[in-house]
Amino acid sequence: MNSASAAFRLSRVILAASLLLTLMLSCRDTRQLTYFQNGLDTARINRMKAPELLIQKGDILSIVVYSDNPKATEIYNQPVLSVGTGSGSGPAISGYQVDDDGLILFQGLGPLKIEGLTKKQLIEVLNSKLKDSVLQNPYYNIRFLNLKLSIVGEVKQPGPISMPSEKINILEAISLAGDFTDYAQRDSVLIIRENIDTRELITVNLSKTDILSSSNYFLQHNDIIVVRAIPKKSPATDQVTQRNVAIATSILSAAAILINTIVILTR
Repeated sequence: MNSASAAFRLSRVILAASLLLTLMLSCRDTRQLTYFQNGLDTARINRMKAPELLIQKGDILSIVVYSDNPKATEIYNQPVLSVGTGSGSGPAISGYQVDDDGLILFQGLGPLKIEGLTKKQLIEVLNSKLKDSVLQNPYYNIRFLNLKLSIVGEVKQPGPISMPSEKINILEAISLAGDFTDYAQRDSVLIIRENIDTRELITVNLSKTDILSSSNYFLQHNDIIVVRAIPKKSPATDQVTQRNVAIATSILSAAAILINTIVILTR
């Protein structure tokens, strides 16, 4: 009777140990997984506006010219040669590609230096060439055709991302990449930004609401977002730990079942 009682107690201890191992595996510091751990300054956030995109080398633009005299605008709207997207497999796009010197060869006007301009500034350049002297009341439809970002590191779907519009913020970009993994370092996300002849490295903290009113909340096309892993937290090591704990839990559970079975059979 005493041996059966001891065996029963042992099986309960084994089950408790198995449960403890499972709980230890499932417990995480939720502070590492939480966005916005401080208060919101809504007034400041509401004042934030997305900056206009700057035209960069490699951009492909659609530029359509209109005026009071459609016949006079025809020369500026001739078919433009298709250019590749640069992805190696994407379809060709019909538009003006900004070359390595920041120029486009515009129909009827020749080369135009447009790198670093916004769309509004490009309209001013076109007006200086066409308005009144050539066209009456010209206006323009200008669109970026190959807007993209790249996200690498601790997100669920890393890689290049086509921007759905000209205005995109860093939270939308992370969402398009499937959100962070559990190992993402949310308080130190790196943005690599190519400016004219310079490269800018920007670190942002997505665990604080300050990012919502930061000039770095909105992204520029061609930005590269690097999501670092939590320091001293190796995903590979953690996977090994999970596997070992799962094996140990299975063995303990099997042992507890075996002991209980023996106790029942020997009564």
